[in-house]
Amino acid sequence: MSTTPAASSRSTPPAPRWRRKATVVMGTVLLAALAFGTTTRTWLNVTLPATDVVTPDVAVAGSDAATAVTAFAVVAVAAALAAAIAGRIARWIIGVILVISGSGVAVASYRIISDPLQGAAGAIGKAIGVSSAEGTAVEVTAMPYAALVIGILIALAGVWLSLAGRHWSTSRRYAAPAAGAAGDREGGTGANTPGDAAAGSNDRDAEPVDEIDGWDQLSRGEDPTDK
Repeated sequence: MSTTPAASSRSTPPAPRWRRKATVVMGTVLLAALAFGTTTRTWLNVTLPATDVVTPDVAVAGSDAATAVTAFAVVAVAAALAAAIAGRIARWIIGVILVISGSGVAVASYRIISDPLQGAAGAIGKAIGVSSAEGTAVEVTAMPYAALVIGILIALAGVWLSLAGRHWSTSRRYAAPAAGAAGDREGGTGANTPGDAAAGSNDRDAEPVDEIDGWDQLSRGEDPTDK
């Protein structure tokens, strides 16, 4: 008894979880969001000379100490979300953008760790009118170190996306119409032959449906499990 293509495609094992579109996209978005979240916390605790100010302790947030981290994190979030609907070539470009964004987060964080006084210069200037003063002490919190690690992970996520994205199918909502369908419209024939209908059914069965494609079908009122 021969096995039909449709039956063979249904028996194909699902893609590994690490390679699934939803896993890669949501994992990358989470990393970028964590990088952005670190910038809302205190990165530097500055102790100014007590003779110069009434309140010598100043807390410097990451958004003030390293504005580049905030910018790169936002770019990484947008790039990861765009990967959900991007084509194969666009996904490679997005992977490069993520590598650059992650590297930017890591480098900016390392600069604060290696030279905290430079990162606190703006806050010190607002407090005493000059960017530095003798007796000023700057303490680095755990947040710059966390951002450094997260930045490296974002860069690695760019490589992860590029490798896993080779196995993704483009969402049908954003796919261009098939050449055969365009030819039918130009020729004025709208009817499909039984052979065309069978081929289309086999193609739909053979094409893997991931979580994001399933949401697209639900938004059109279709049942993604009805195969």
